[in-house]
Amino acid sequence: MAENPNQIETIEHTPASEHGRGFPPFDKQTFPSQLVWLTLTFIALYLLMSRVALPRVGSILDERRKRVEGDLADAQRLKGESDAAIAAHEKALADARARAQTLANETREKAAAAAESRRKELDAGLLTRIAEAEKAIAATRTTAMANVRGIASEAAAAIVERLTGTAPAPQDVGEAVATVLKR
Repeated sequence: MAENPNQIETIEHTPASEHGRGFPPFDKQTFPSQLVWLTLTFIALYLLMSRVALPRVGSILDERRKRVEGDLADAQRLKGESDAAIAAHEKALADARARAQTLANETREKAAAAAESRRKELDAGLLTRIAEAEKAIAATRTTAMANVRGIASEAAAAIVERLTGTAPAPQDVGEAVATVLKR
């Protein structure tokens, strides 16, 4: 070290020729031995790779290929099963729809038959009531007509008496009213 702290030490560089012969791979004297070692190393690495590493890599690739093929086969099998399950589900839905349609048709037919029988019962009841009403109307008409005949006879007798001043015979008035009512 230098005694003065402000002073910078200088390192002297010596040229490569002073230390030795230069960069060893480019040295002409060691070049043949380097080629021999390169060849030996290459052969050793080649043998190591061809006997140990490459068979392991090949077996790994083979296992992967087999696993992928197995997975594809499983996927195909599962797809077939799912397609079969979907088809069974679709068939079950179609059967359920058909049963529902059948039940709906049967229910509709039963309701229509019940409504028809109820309508027939009501029609029969109405026809009975209509027949009874017609009988009552006929009886009322007969009674009314008898009353009308009597009222008409009385009215005609009163009119004739008022117009002529003499009372007509009840038999003549009855015949005249009957003749008019027949028309």
